[in-house]
Amino acid sequence: MTTLRLTWVQPEDLLGHELHQAEEDGREPSAIAARWHRAGGPQSPQRAGASPQPASPYLRALAQDLLDELTDLPSRLKDREPTALPKIKALCPNWPVPTAVGRRSARAERVGTADLSRSSGGVGAAPPPSGRGGLGEEEPSLTPTTLHPRLEAAWLGRAAGCLLGKPVEKLPLDGIRQLARATGNWPLTTWFTERGLPPHLKATHPWNRRSATTSLAENIDGMPEDDDLNYPLLNLLLLQRHGKHFTTTDVARLWLDELPAGRTFTAERVAYRNLLDGIEPPHTARHRNPFREWIGALIRADAHGWTNPGAPATAAEQAHRDAALTHTANGVYAAMFTAAAIAEAATGTTDIHACLRTGLTVVPPDSRLAEAVRHAIQLAAEHRDFDTVVDELHATHASYHWVHAIPNTALLAAALTHADGDFTASICRVVSGGWDTDSNGATAGSITGLLAGAPEAIPSRWTTPLKNRLATSIGDFNGTGFDTLADLTAQLATRPTA
Repeated sequence: MTTLRLTWVQPEDLLGHELHQAEEDGREPSAIAARWHRAGGPQSPQRAGASPQPASPYLRALAQDLLDELTDLPSRLKDREPTALPKIKALCPNWPVPTAVGRRSARAERVGTADLSRSSGGVGAAPPPSGRGGLGEEEPSLTPTTLHPRLEAAWLGRAAGCLLGKPVEKLPLDGIRQLARATGNWPLTTWFTERGLPPHLKATHPWNRRSATTSLAENIDGMPEDDDLNYPLLNLLLLQRHGKHFTTTDVARLWLDELPAGRTFTAERVAYRNLLDGIEPPHTARHRNPFREWIGALIRADAHGWTNPGAPATAAEQAHRDAALTHTANGVYAAMFTAAAIAEAATGTTDIHACLRTGLTVVPPDSRLAEAVRHAIQLAAEHRDFDTVVDELHATHASYHWVHAIPNTALLAAALTHADGDFTASICRVVSGGWDTDSNGATAGSITGLLAGAPEAIPSRWTTPLKNRLATSIGDFNGTGFDTLADLTAQLATRPTA
């Protein structure tokens, strides 16, 4: 008889991850860990979401009880890393001040920016913005027509960056480097390929089995389905149906209506299961959910930034309401950081460094995520060789899972900084850095697509293979072109809010 091993939800597999999460977020799990291991409980699965064999009924029941006990442990970081939006805003001295979208620059939406050099919460003097717009500078009118080119570039960039990273997702950093070098593609400058790859190397570092048939250079035929594209599509539906004042419960209902459970992973799958068990948000983010600080909320943030050009505070608040279904603390901050940075980029009047500074204004400055991003930006500014930056990041964040939001957001910030916002350099640097390669490539492609400003500003080797066609199981979007998606997004960005 074949045993079904469903990833990311089985209690005996979640427990090891929750023990690790507790150590990271300031709880003391040692006594509970000792009980689990004395009973014969396993460690968390290393790369996959399920262990090879099911646990005994006793171990499964014990894991459920211990997951609940771990959730109730107090955290010494709770005051530095809250999840509630009012508490987050209270910790952010430079939280952007909302202004009317489309009339003033994104920089006019904030009082100042945080000094990236500081390691704690003290307020420092901000360097002057390096983008073209200035504080209070009038911007061109933001209409569907003016927004369309940069939003189409953002959609194309998100797809291309995701597709670049898909074949090497889950591979170790050394494997990515060996595969690229063996095919003459290092430093990484274009799609991965199997042409000319020695058989022994393919056997040692096999491509991601679900992606190799659709995402190697010789196999690309349009954009295949991926959760990194499904979530922006879901958020278009969310904004169409509920507007920008949607609630976290609206997000939950939409998922149950439109998102197949099998297309969810990590925190999203746990939250989906919690909804089906009758648990309401935001408790869905905490109940037996050890992945609540992983990258899932970050990959859902783009649409909130795209539809709020020049309004990073609004984008961050929307991202918070979305993220609260599945994530807490740093998992939420990663989404807010990304949404705010993208909202800044969507104006078309700034550069990547101002975007990253804006992103940090909505993150508690003493949080682990803020510290990691500041450190990554500093590394990228200090070293010409990006491999040196990556090696340092991997050494610094070695304790985190490869899907955790903190190391991945740090790598994203480092790649964008080091590439100075250039599209090709940004997606290639971030994918070459490992960890969650397709998700990081997608976000880097989205923000630098916006900065490029138009589809034709992105090199055709990235856009032509996409064939203006996206595959998805979300709604009626299967086969939709990126130009159509840009139209829909631009309409939502400029639709009046009640």
